Amino acid sequence: MTLGVIGLLFGLVGVMALAAGLYTPDKPRAQLEADYATPPSKFVWAGGMRLHVRETGPAAGPAVIMLHGFGSSLFTWEAWSAGLSDAYRVIRFDLPGFGLTGPDPTGDYSDARGLQVLTALMEVLSVETAALIGNSLGGKWAWMFAAENPRCVSKLILVAPDGFATSLFRYGQKNKAPLVARLLPYALPNFLVRRILAAAFGDPAALTNAMIERYRDMMRAPGNRGATLARMEQIDVERPDALLAAIKAPTLLVWGDKDMLIPIGNLSHYLALIPGGRSVVFPDLGHLPQEEAPVQSLAPVRAFLDRSI
Repeated sequence: MTLGVIGLLFGLVGVMALAAGLYTPDKPRAQLEADYATPPSKFVWAGGMRLHVRETGPAAGPAVIMLHGFGSSLFTWEAWSAGLSDAYRVIRFDLPGFGLTGPDPTGDYSDARGLQVLTALMEVLSVETAALIGNSLGGKWAWMFAAENPRCVSKLILVAPDGFATSLFRYGQKNKAPLVARLLPYALPNFLVRRILAAAFGDPAALTNAMIERYRDMMRAPGNRGATLARMEQIDVERPDALLAAIKAPTLLVWGDKDMLIPIGNLSHYLALIPGGRSVVFPDLGHLPQEEAPVQSLAPVRAFLDRSI
């Protein structure tokens, strides 16, 4: 998800949540790990962090690394991972500050730090080259990594990637988290999570109670909400043109035409800048096609990965 939309949604209901006495404490880490870190979950030390990782598929298969978006977790890729693990070594992990990985002990939530952690994880897992799949924030990290490490990326799949300035986060400016977002560590009622997630779906009816519970639990992991605020405070948006033009990997851009979080209008900018970039647009889907319509949205992704070029 994009930070601007999340901040605005907190603005709509945050004060009301506190007024209603909806204080929401963290959940104990032991409880969360017992509920969610079941096989094939494992914890891997990389980049000075304990990362929550899931790895499936043949160890000798071509590696695919999946990077989730802001406020999400590796579970966003559950269906796509299952659909690729027959032939690919699929690796997904909770990014620093999210899911069961939790806060970065360095307190650094810059894009550069995120790429450092990704590089370290690839080294620990002995992955020299991989296809990268990234959504939203994870999409931004994927294309930045591909531009800076062309020999390490075989293919690039960007699902509604972040990277261009918005009305709230402008080029070359240090940004501040919206004031109302500071309520996040204190109040996280179920209806607020539902409203945030509904904005990420083309059809909110596709949003299930299980999804809402999982997203809310991951946000309630100890330290994650504080890390979210820290990340908002550290956003520094730079023009992406030069990096996008430097991408060498074959690239597929995936978008839902009802995406309310990162406008589909950005697709044309990416296609103009990434050499040879291709795209697929899904009518009626939103910002999370991998969760809203996983079978439909995976089909062109699998076909793209299976191509020899």
